[in-house]
Amino acid sequence: MNIPKLLQHPHQHFLKGLLRSPFRPYHFIFHSSAHLGSGMPPAQPFTSLGLHCTKWMLLSNGLKRKLCVQTTLKEHTEGFSDKEQRFVDKLYTGLIQGQRACLAEAITLIESTHSRKKELAQVLLQKVLVYHREREQLNKGKPLAFRVGLSGPPGAGKSTFIEYFGKMLTERGHKLSVLAVDPSSCTSGGSLLGDKTRMTELSRDMNAYIRPSPTRGTLGGVTRTTNEAILLCEGGGYDVILIETVGVGQSEFAVADMVDMFILLLPPAGGDELQGIKRGIIEMADLVAITKSDGDLIVPARRIQAEYVSALKLLRRRSKVWRPKVIRISARSGEGITEMWDKMKEFQDLMLASGELSAKRQKQQKVWMWNLIQESVLEHFRTHPTVREQIPLLEKKVLRGALSPGLAADLLLKAFQSRD
Repeated sequence: MNIPKLLQHPHQHFLKGLLRSPFRPYHFIFHSSAHLGSGMPPAQPFTSLGLHCTKWMLLSNGLKRKLCVQTTLKEHTEGFSDKEQRFVDKLYTGLIQGQRACLAEAITLIESTHSRKKELAQVLLQKVLVYHREREQLNKGKPLAFRVGLSGPPGAGKSTFIEYFGKMLTERGHKLSVLAVDPSSCTSGGSLLGDKTRMTELSRDMNAYIRPSPTRGTLGGVTRTTNEAILLCEGGGYDVILIETVGVGQSEFAVADMVDMFILLLPPAGGDELQGIKRGIIEMADLVAITKSDGDLIVPARRIQAEYVSALKLLRRRSKVWRPKVIRISARSGEGITEMWDKMKEFQDLMLASGELSAKRQKQQKVWMWNLIQESVLEHFRTHPTVREQIPLLEKKVLRGALSPGLAADLLLKAFQSRD
């Protein structure tokens, strides 16, 4: 069936004809309100078929329906006022145009715990996601940004490294976003948010954006909105995203599920390093950088480097194309920083070429979906009227030793299950 003849058919026959005809690398975009060609009348809207998506792509490997969420967005925005819709549109437009103020306001919106603002945030995120996917398709399906997790014990020099490293990247034409997760106080809930104050030069750079975020008590120090903030930064045109975590602990496991590359920064002369750092964290590291390798610390830095090179040989490889490396760097003298970036680019190129990077990102999306489900289910469980009434009573019995924690949990679950 030839294409001109096919275009004259109603949509039902058109789609069937496409599926029967041999596929060629043509790209068609149809709009129900637009003319299909000169002298050709508007076609029957796709909505008459019960389809909500009006964009289709014909590729050599078959017919693929492009990501289309107009219906989803319409359902979410039906209850919004004109003011709220204008607010979301303003944030979205400013964000994709690279306005830092709109990016900051958008991240503030997704961090909000207010139910109405959460709904606005999800609509904004969906719009950004569609825009992001379209840009990736124009980039031949390759990721537009390089996501890097950065961690290490307190005093390892993470902020000093990011300051020097970030300036080097912006001078080379990159746009850098730093999401620094700060620990919150369990007592007051407050956070110092000191990372930005320690990156004075980088914070003034117009091609860099630093966003300190309080942990607000989340396990491991990575807030549930960090993953969404990454998406907003990428939508804003930032091509290198650094996620700096609280320190050595559970946060590394959370960060590893949202980045392409995980880097561990370790200071020299810190005692028995191999004993002090958890094996699980070392196993996750794609690159180990020994910091402060200058002056009197060069000798201990070399010793620590040799120890970690030996240790990494004993660990199981997580990638078929990349073996973790151990390097020495100094943010004060600049030694090793350029070489470190070269190794990071080598990692990205190898992972992209092998297909491991795209597979990793797909797996991460699934992990985060279930993480968010677990949080939501737990919150729903806690706020259920029957459960909420029994929690204080059962907690007192557990504290007195009159009831085991396991039995108390079973009683609460039964109360939740029998709520109907």
